This record gives sequence, structure tokens and C-alpha cells, in this order.
Amino acid sequence: MKASLLFLLACAAVLALGARADSAEEPKALVQKVQELAQKATAMAKDAFSRVRESEAAQQARRWLSDNAELAKQRLVWLKEQLAELLKKTPPA
Repeated sequence: MKASLLFLLACAAVLALGARADSAEEPKALVQKVQELAQKATAMAKDAFSRVRESEAAQQARRWLSDNAELAKQRLVWLKEQLAELLKKTPPA
């Protein structure tokens, strides 16, 4: 959730800068334009996040992770060991 909130704030900042650069209007009109753009960005972000959250691939990934979390941890440990061995065998450049 923190990442999505940070993303939304970053989008709002970019939109505000873009609106200011495009506009020589009064501050009130500029604020209105930024609010409209922020509302559009918020709606688009919510739509994108809801689609990702509900997609079949995401559901399968969550199911796989919950079913195979321990196996995944074991594989990561094995991969780390293999990488350490490979780095030991590789001569320094």
C-alpha cells in the first residue's frame, strides 16, 4: 500500500509541474486544472491496481506463494549457496 500511495503522490507532483508549465493562467485556474488532472490520475491508478489485484495471474501467484512458501525459501537458500560457490571459483579480474 505504501508503494501505491507513493506512486500516486509522485504522479500528482508530475501533473502539477506539467500543469504549471503549460499554463500562464491565474492561480485559481491552475489549481482547478491540477485537481482535474489529479482526479483523472487517481481514477486511472485505482483502475490499474484493481485490475492487477483481481487478475487471474495474481490470484494464482498468491495461491502458489501461500502453498509453496517453504519450498521457495529452500530454493532461495540453495540458489544463494550456488551463487557463493560460483563466486569462489571465479578468479578476480
